[in-house]
Amino acid sequence: MNWEALLSTRRFKLHAGNIQATSTPATLEGAAGLRSDFHIDHDRVVFSSAFRRLGRKTQVHPLASHDHTHNRLTHSVEVASVGRSLGNRVGAMMQHAGLLPAGYTPFDIGGVVQVACLAHDIGNPPFGHTGEEALREWFRDPRHATLLDSLSHAEKADIQTYEGNAHGLRMIASLEMYAGEGGMRLTCAAIGALIKYPWTSDAQRAKARGKFNLYRTELAYFEHVAAELGLIRKGAHHWARHPLSYLMEAADDICYAILDLEDAVEIGILDVKEFEALFSHFGEAERIWHTDDPRQKCAMLRGIAIGRCVAEVAEKFMLHQDTLLRGTFPGKDLIDACAPSIKETLLAAKALASQKVYRHRTKLVTELASYPCIGTVLDVLVPAAYTLICHGEDALSARHQLALSLLPKPIRRELGLYHAYMQVLDYIGAMTDNYAANLAREISGVGIL
Repeated sequence: MNWEALLSTRRFKLHAGNIQATSTPATLEGAAGLRSDFHIDHDRVVFSSAFRRLGRKTQVHPLASHDHTHNRLTHSVEVASVGRSLGNRVGAMMQHAGLLPAGYTPFDIGGVVQVACLAHDIGNPPFGHTGEEALREWFRDPRHATLLDSLSHAEKADIQTYEGNAHGLRMIASLEMYAGEGGMRLTCAAIGALIKYPWTSDAQRAKARGKFNLYRTELAYFEHVAAELGLIRKGAHHWARHPLSYLMEAADDICYAILDLEDAVEIGILDVKEFEALFSHFGEAERIWHTDDPRQKCAMLRGIAIGRCVAEVAEKFMLHQDTLLRGTFPGKDLIDACAPSIKETLLAAKALASQKVYRHRTKLVTELASYPCIGTVLDVLVPAAYTLICHGEDALSARHQLALSLLPKPIRRELGLYHAYMQVLDYIGAMTDNYAANLAREISGVGIL
């Protein structure tokens, strides 16, 4: 892989069933320098309804009532800020080393990573990772097996494994902006940086890691993106990662390792002294001890810790750039390659969150409630979709007809069962926590009065 191809600003659209390259919007701005292609990517993500809905989606605490805790929107904005800093620093180092292609600036690297970070959670369903599990569990339940019998192995793998990463690409490439015609039509560079798991749900890596980024619905689109970027093919439906995706991933890891604990202090689950014990060794302690305000202490420590992490990750990216470009990077991620003082602190932060935050009773109760909530909606929609596709409109009961009327767009019978189920998953996956909870309550009959 080489940087000139990896930073491609080409965009693709779907026209009359064919995937085609489209014009570069930055050339249509009317004057040079108004917005770069990556600025246009940024704006398209920010102004999308999918991005806006993140404001009502779980980061850690479902349906949190505390104003200062993070939701998916604030988390994404902060990850994008860290990602931009990482990208700018790496870009400056690449420029100094003579590795930056002609016509690009260090800020272009920062811009690509920022866009990927903004969009990295855009496919998350209501209730976060618990929502993903609830969707998977329903479709894997033996009681629902007959509803999937006519699907191919690959289609069944997609439907039974709702994956926020794959749905994020689906939002960007199919559902938002130019729906059905290439979606947001982001640059290939931004899409490449977004994709952490460039393989399909039935690929060997998906079975090993339980993660994937490519539904069958977006596979042909990504084939074109991967070819444009020059991503190394490692299997029939498996590619090497874009090097900048490692920076996006690191920005996310840094933020949730540190900020999830800051939220826990804010709502009283964690003592501020535990937060201090983890991060005070990063230095500049004299600045911190001048205040007794727990919120201010956490903010100071957080800023110092993020700064140290950004410098270390950027350095390790440059150190391993050759293997990243060859698709042979040996580490799990860039955090894994960092100095022990950084790596062990972030691992300790995640361990503390797992012990005291993620298993706290207030979180457990709401997460448990998300299973029947999502199940209630699926119980109504999936049998109706199955009946329409497999038996036709005349077989629909009055209840089925009412259920299908909930969907924003009618299901097209000619597209088949797989696409009908994907449309159901699109509808539920796009819901906010509040909308899903209210809809489940209303259609169960509990909220009828």
